[in-house]
Amino acid sequence: MALETTRRDEIAAAANQVRIDTIRMVHAAACGHPGGPLGMADFMATLFMEHLNLDASNRHAPDRDRFVLGNGHTCAGYYSLLAQKGLIDRDALLTFRKFGSPLQGHPHRNHDLGIDFSTGSLGNSLSVSLGMALAAKQNGWDTRVYSASSDGESQEGQIWEAATAAAHYGASNLTVMVDFNNVQIDGYMRDVMDVRDLRAKYEAFGWHAVDVDGHDIDAIDAALVAAREETERPSALILETLIGKGVSFMENQPGWHGVAPNDEEAAKALQELGAS
Repeated sequence: MALETTRRDEIAAAANQVRIDTIRMVHAAACGHPGGPLGMADFMATLFMEHLNLDASNRHAPDRDRFVLGNGHTCAGYYSLLAQKGLIDRDALLTFRKFGSPLQGHPHRNHDLGIDFSTGSLGNSLSVSLGMALAAKQNGWDTRVYSASSDGESQEGQIWEAATAAAHYGASNLTVMVDFNNVQIDGYMRDVMDVRDLRAKYEAFGWHAVDVDGHDIDAIDAALVAAREETERPSALILETLIGKGVSFMENQPGWHGVAPNDEEAAKALQELGAS
């Protein structure tokens, strides 16, 4: 069933809030990674606001859904969504990357905040997510496990070892969402190490895999629904996105992978995003 207009608008508003929070957090910290969270905001908001069974009331429930942020450097957007779901105090967001803050530059496992795993070392995320998914199946839980990954992380061999095992063990409760923006820290992914057709690769490994417009909330929602309905295979959503989406001077610019905006740039970005 397609999303109702009001619900789609709510998810779009949550995605825009992710973008606003990301600019404010990275600017306040004077360091961090703004480009990735801006590009991932639409599919992350769709997941968190419509599909992920995680909120302040069930944060400690063993059978709740799980989420692992493989590309951990994009965590500003992750923290924004946890705040929007009542798991993080909004006032804490501006402590991002500051000494003593629980909101580090890469996620640190903290179930009080709804953070399921410490990430940042690229390549580990799918293996960890698979372990969570298999444990849930063994316990007879309805838990779904979602892993965010990226085209850059797909250059790591461990991803494909995990993909092999996930298909072999029929981890149908596992969904990986790959941010395919063709940008990584050293430049454009296709110039650094081209991973080519990830949908075809995941299919060859025995997964249900689809290409999705990573900024089309209806398409993202439909792909997540289809993944939930898949009962035999793990699912991979290859989401084509634009790094820096929503901020004109950051879009498709590798230089904004890991650079904080200065005062003037932050003000311009927030104005473009309609921040009050």
